[in-house]
Amino acid sequence: MVSAALAAPASAAPAITQEIGDVVSTRELDRNLWVPGAASAEVLTYVTTDTFGEKALSTGTVFLPPGTAPEGGWPVISWAHGTSGLGDSCAPSLIGPAYAERDLPYLGNWLAQGYAIVASDYAGLGTPGLPTYLDGRTTAHNVVDMVKAGRNYSDDLSRSWVTVGQSQGAGAAIYTARYATEFGGPDLDYRGAVGTGTPAYIEKLISIGGPGVPPVELPSGLTAYVAYIGASLRYAHPELGLDNILTPLGKKYADLAETTCVSDFEEQLDGVTIGDFFTAPLTGLPNFTGVLDDYMAMPETGFDKPFFMGNGLQDIDVPFPTTAAYVARLTANGQPVTFRAYNADHSGAFVQSQADTIPFVENLFR
Repeated sequence: MVSAALAAPASAAPAITQEIGDVVSTRELDRNLWVPGAASAEVLTYVTTDTFGEKALSTGTVFLPPGTAPEGGWPVISWAHGTSGLGDSCAPSLIGPAYAERDLPYLGNWLAQGYAIVASDYAGLGTPGLPTYLDGRTTAHNVVDMVKAGRNYSDDLSRSWVTVGQSQGAGAAIYTARYATEFGGPDLDYRGAVGTGTPAYIEKLISIGGPGVPPVELPSGLTAYVAYIGASLRYAHPELGLDNILTPLGKKYADLAETTCVSDFEEQLDGVTIGDFFTAPLTGLPNFTGVLDDYMAMPETGFDKPFFMGNGLQDIDVPFPTTAAYVARLTANGQPVTFRAYNADHSGAFVQSQADTIPFVENLFR
């Protein structure tokens, strides 16, 4: 169950008087967690917006490249991290990225190209509340507001920026791409986005859930993602009454999802079947599909700057067909998307994509 502290309305917390993007406090990042090649790494606590549309705190890290910033400041990449977990102890600014051996060299390659990196933990991950997993609008605010906070912290950051993300973070980056200009306002110069392994149409897969559905055991990573979505939904939308249709097993793993980081959670879910989580179909909950679509459906129109998407043909974390279907819809709607498929799995496509994404982002800043 959601704890009383987490379930309390936003108005019960002390009022945040600072403005969106203001920096509340700073601390140096543990040296063991620095991106390779960074000249400095500072963790900011900053003001952003939560799932309830209220001011909230998030943490995030600013990595600066070595050398003297060019005139106007270092161009900025707002990095949207992949699945880490929902518990405060899972925040990347505390423990590093969940897949450090993959992510840190990747981010180091961007630093080596002369970009500053700002990296939100997302609201509620290491700060009051619960982070809302795959909540597109909220993470878009967090990603944009991290750019504002980084610029408030350092004059060496340019107003020109892009967002880049992988997996959960790819969903955040592409959702951000739709709203970056609106959320950033005239003080920021948004140029475009990159998302690899973008989860799309996941709401359609979640909506079929119920007793015995799906009837087979899925990879534990997918089961973890579903549990994170469930825990986040019952926090963000208690009116759904999700607990009313969870079995004791479902409640057990929804509770564990609130605190357990992804690697440990996947181990605990080995052999667990999602269909055993429910006593009734999810679509029987009041306006479930409408709430779920509003919470996590990816935007299909309204993109004002170019963005890149890549996906692995062998990806079992974010299946290729769902992302390909989303790209087809974007293309049919005339959106400025570039798409590449890679003969690789989830992580392999992320690594291989750099051959395409580094020049793509370079062109965005020309």
